[in-house]
Amino acid sequence: MAKDSNTSDPATDVAQSGNGSSDNGSGNGSIFKRIGGKASHAARGLLGYFRLLTCAEPSKADIALLIVGAISSIAAGIPFPLLGILFGQLLDDLDSATCASQESISPAEYQASVNSKVLLVMACALAQMALVYIYIVSFNLFGERLAHRLRDRYFRSLLRQEVSFFDKLPAGEVSSRLSADINIIKSGTSEKVGVYLGSLSMFITSYIVAFIKDARLAGILVSLVPAFMLMSLVGGHFIGKYSALASQHVAAASSIALESLSNVMVVHAFRANDRLEEKFSKELVAAKTNGSKKAMVTAVQSGLLYFIAFAASGLAYWQGSKIIADVVGGRTEGVTVGTVYTIIFLLVDASLVLSQISPYLQLFGSATAALEKLEVDMERQSKIDGTVPLQGNDFESFSGDIKLENVDFTYPSRPDVPVIQGVSLHLPAGQHTAVVGLSGSGKSTIAGLLTRLYDPDQGIVYVDGRNICEANVRQLRSFIGLVQQDPLLLDRSVLENIALGLVNSSRPEHASLQTVLLGTQLSLVAKSVRDGQDIIAAAEAHGDQALEIVKKVQRAANLADAEVFLGNLEYGLGTVVGPNGDLLSGGQKQRVALARALVKDPKILILDEATSSLDSASEQRIQGAIEKVCVGRTVVSIAHRLATVKNADNIVVMRNGRVIEQGRHLDLMAKDGDYAALVRLQNVGSETSSISTAKGSLSKETNHSGIDIEKVSESLTIAKEKTQEEIVDGAEATEKEEKAPEKSRPTWATIKSMTSVTRPHLFWLFVALFASVIVGGTYSGSALIFGHTIGALSPCNSEDSIRTAGSFFALMFLVLAIAEFFANGVSWSAFGWVAQKVLYTIRILSFRSLFEQDLQWHQSENRTPSMLLAYITSDSAAVEGLTGSIIGSTFSICVNFLAAVILTLIIAWKIAIVCLATIPLMLGSGIMQIRILTRFAERHEKAFAKSVSITVEAVNSIKTVAALSLEHEVLGTYRRSLSAPRKEMTRSSLWANLFLAIAFSLSNLIYAFIYWWGAKQIIASHYTQVQFFIVLVALLVSAQLWGQLFTLAPEITRAGRSAGKIFDLIDLGSSKTLSDKNSNSRDPEAAIESKRSAVSNGQGIAVSFKQVRFSYPARPNRQVLKGLDIEIRPGQFCALVGPSGAGKSTVISLLERMYSVESGSIEVDGLDISAKKEPIFRDEIGLVPQDSVLFDGSIRFNIALGARPGTEPSDADIEEACKLANIHDTIVALPDGYDTQCGPSGGQLSGGQKQRLSIARALVRKPRLLLLDESTSALDAESERLLQDGLEKATRGITVVAIAHRLHTIRRADVIFMIEDGRCVERGSHEELLIRSESYRVNVLHQTLEG
Repeated sequence: MAKDSNTSDPATDVAQSGNGSSDNGSGNGSIFKRIGGKASHAARGLLGYFRLLTCAEPSKADIALLIVGAISSIAAGIPFPLLGILFGQLLDDLDSATCASQESISPAEYQASVNSKVLLVMACALAQMALVYIYIVSFNLFGERLAHRLRDRYFRSLLRQEVSFFDKLPAGEVSSRLSADINIIKSGTSEKVGVYLGSLSMFITSYIVAFIKDARLAGILVSLVPAFMLMSLVGGHFIGKYSALASQHVAAASSIALESLSNVMVVHAFRANDRLEEKFSKELVAAKTNGSKKAMVTAVQSGLLYFIAFAASGLAYWQGSKIIADVVGGRTEGVTVGTVYTIIFLLVDASLVLSQISPYLQLFGSATAALEKLEVDMERQSKIDGTVPLQGNDFESFSGDIKLENVDFTYPSRPDVPVIQGVSLHLPAGQHTAVVGLSGSGKSTIAGLLTRLYDPDQGIVYVDGRNICEANVRQLRSFIGLVQQDPLLLDRSVLENIALGLVNSSRPEHASLQTVLLGTQLSLVAKSVRDGQDIIAAAEAHGDQALEIVKKVQRAANLADAEVFLGNLEYGLGTVVGPNGDLLSGGQKQRVALARALVKDPKILILDEATSSLDSASEQRIQGAIEKVCVGRTVVSIAHRLATVKNADNIVVMRNGRVIEQGRHLDLMAKDGDYAALVRLQNVGSETSSISTAKGSLSKETNHSGIDIEKVSESLTIAKEKTQEEIVDGAEATEKEEKAPEKSRPTWATIKSMTSVTRPHLFWLFVALFASVIVGGTYSGSALIFGHTIGALSPCNSEDSIRTAGSFFALMFLVLAIAEFFANGVSWSAFGWVAQKVLYTIRILSFRSLFEQDLQWHQSENRTPSMLLAYITSDSAAVEGLTGSIIGSTFSICVNFLAAVILTLIIAWKIAIVCLATIPLMLGSGIMQIRILTRFAERHEKAFAKSVSITVEAVNSIKTVAALSLEHEVLGTYRRSLSAPRKEMTRSSLWANLFLAIAFSLSNLIYAFIYWWGAKQIIASHYTQVQFFIVLVALLVSAQLWGQLFTLAPEITRAGRSAGKIFDLIDLGSSKTLSDKNSNSRDPEAAIESKRSAVSNGQGIAVSFKQVRFSYPARPNRQVLKGLDIEIRPGQFCALVGPSGAGKSTVISLLERMYSVESGSIEVDGLDISAKKEPIFRDEIGLVPQDSVLFDGSIRFNIALGARPGTEPSDADIEEACKLANIHDTIVALPDGYDTQCGPSGGQLSGGQKQRLSIARALVRKPRLLLLDESTSALDAESERLLQDGLEKATRGITVVAIAHRLHTIRRADVIFMIEDGRCVERGSHEELLIRSESYRVNVLHQTLEG
């Protein structure tokens, strides 16, 4: 094979796909569009299909495959009409043998003439077999390669788009496009194209032969063509329309599912699965409706096909009988029964085969519709393309001087809400500028503008005096290191994550490292480390560059204070961080992200809330490290904790998108303006008696009180790092988990489950099957009529009897045509309708079952959200094939087979029994092909799932990918994930399709054999011609249909496997049908309990941990809690403090019963929570998680998710919760108020707004126990104070458990528990701990900040 266009360098590829390749690599885009405008939908569909075949930059090898495939498939259609001529001649021989009884010809001579023709038939059949094999392999490879190129090109074009494009494109939709839509295209461009072309060529050749034989008779049958064409075009238009609508709704549903799967802890905590399921099912209902409409149109189309074919046969026989009567009467000559037979046999068979391939038109239509959807994204020109390679040098010498002049900005998704208004700022080179202000004041937006994730609407951003909108995006980003507010890591090892910072670096010495960074060496180093090798030794094995990268990574990790926690992870830098980095704690993710920014030694460092999730001691150390690193570079830090920025060269204070004051810390304090007010709010001592807030009282002198801060920090760190509670690395566990081979579900079990899902639709299923029985029976019926017609038209009979018989049998054909029309219409529409219903049911049940599984299940066995999403997208799409028209076709083919066997055995058993002996040959070759295909699919399933999760991850973390310029790196990883199945594709295709070709062509070999045997019987006078022809046609049609059935084999095997996977998943859940929602009836205690919780008395709940020991399932040998004892009385406000990684967040996960404890017990309200089957107790708990997770939907929808299951909160309830969370005014100020869309993952809102909304969501539940995990880390001091007041109102009388690193948020707590190393080491109020605990006192000192 020629070198493929896709094996080229990803770097040039991503860029090229932007260079105006909007005509799909075929240069005729605009012409197509012009023609399309004038032509009808049908013509446009046809042109669209040709465009599909040549889209996505095909290589020479692809074009060659297409041409070879097309030529050989057209050639493969030619042998059949030649056979028709031979059979006509054989028939004349038989006639002359029986009829004129010319004694002069001996049986031996007659047999010899038959034999010579049979040999010719065999030659034709073998030629056909070779051609079929060539075209099937060619198209099969062509389709696979096209799918591969399209995936590649689509993903490449996505990576080019600017960040705001993704506000409207959820990752779920991307995954649905890449799996479902591209599979539709693959199935519409593979061997079926060859089958279609072959049938078409056979159809045309048949007409040519027929016209040569007898133009008048052939002319009558030409009426078939316009009728077929009209029906296909009109039907195709509607089918395309409805299938596009249906897949649109499925894509929307899958993005809801993906978002819910990505945030499964929040869904569980609020028991919000029912509400999300409702939203999910709304989209699926629309998909079901459109799918059913599509099925109806297809049904009418296929009914018409058969009607036209059979009605035309009737017409031809009637006309043929008149011609033969004339010949017998001596009025015409030259036309024999053989001629009439050849013409009718060819044209009817050609039309029948054409009708058999009508489902393919639907496949081709769907494929074109799928391409059009992909093209919308593929041809979009990006506004900020970070993949364009650098031409020349935009910055001669780069110093990092930044100026903003009159910058205005609104987010494209909310153009009516100004985020930044008229900002002019100077951020001098080599200085540290801090940006502070209320949440939502536009601080993070400034970071987005400087890295050119967005462009300003008005005004200009200059870097080194150059307008950044004119500079090369990739080069600009090479000078910048960015740490984002929500640090996202990619699902790889810590080593690879930090090294990603080097991918786009402006330092010339980093250029030589690119080959290692873009290759697989680092992942191999990480793997060796996980296998127990030393990291330096592992790196040395991969060369000097790998070693240099590892050393740079270690240095950066050290600067970012990540050394110690990495030292405590089992595999250190080799640890895999999980999807989005979820297997690390918030603080650990932040440190890795910081190391990633520092590793490339950037000229400009932008820190957006880079230490918000850290405890004071770590923050202090990182602060010191950053200050050392900062020397000589431009640093922009955005912070809410003012203690972290008091040493900045300039502090910019923002409010409502404007700059209101700026200056150094002391100057701003002296001004006593907004900044000074924020500082006062943040001082820990401001409301406690034990530390005076008089100016200067906490200045340096206080430090002489005998506390050596450095030493305490060290001891704190060591304590903290011994524990590390975070759920690092599901990979660690899965590396060790015994790799049990996946058991595939037995077929009978799948069938049994399928039966239970289809049970509600049994009536329609029976109707459909009954109609399929009729369809199957009519094939044998046509054989009976055909045999009798041939007998009746024999020239031995009188003129009148030929005419009468002709009219009678023509009428019979018409009756058959009408029966076919209704039977096909009913069968297809009923099957289609049932298929849509079943599909809807299994999608809902899969969704339900996924959310009934606990967090532990979701995090084990390498499960990722995008992998689980495949159940709902690609697997259920495959099952659709199994339930719809394919089942109908399969069933009618089987019925026909059975009918044919019985009929032929009755009519002429000697001929039939020999025919039947050949059937196992056909079946065997079909079964072999199915087995080979199944094996290939099973082997590469994991690779395909992995490739989809890479794309979903890239879309989810698009800001990170863009800011670090990882487009080429991600594309390279994506291609590598698919390289194994690609290499093997050719081999598997050559082997599997050999059997398909045999199955296809055996029918003609068998045909030749039967003719020879039949002629023998007739010559021996055992059977008549009529009997022979009935047997021949009945079995021949059966054989041909079997060949067709095997082309459906790949669909059927894929569907069977997918159905097995889906039912395995549904079996894990509690409901097997849509109606039996998780009812309480099975757990009477739960029913009483839920009644009790509904009548909540507003009193707090008591909580106690008794000797709780726990380690995460991913790392069973490392305990996180080591005998924790905590007692919280009803109505107490209790706070958990301690270093990051001490086990605080674990306490909250265990309180929500996300995991099970190893020993000890947790009691909530006096009941042991592990004793309950259903977690009803969660209804009493409101959770505010560390990452404020919101869903794509309105603000109102998001807050309502927090309400107790089964209750719908009123608008007044929602507003009250928002007022308490201090966000009501912000929402009301938005143009759509509470109906404002939050965007995927709440991406339209600032960090602080998301945090307050997630607090409102917890409060709307009116919980008796409120869990706050770092609930104010993204808030500025003023919002925080207002929120504290609101919370104080909201939490009167209820129990509150709060985790915070900011001590002033919890100084009002009734009791503070100091957690270190999985135990509670101190408890008491703020004042008591200041006196008793030295480490507590040090933490307070770190956070105090006075002018």
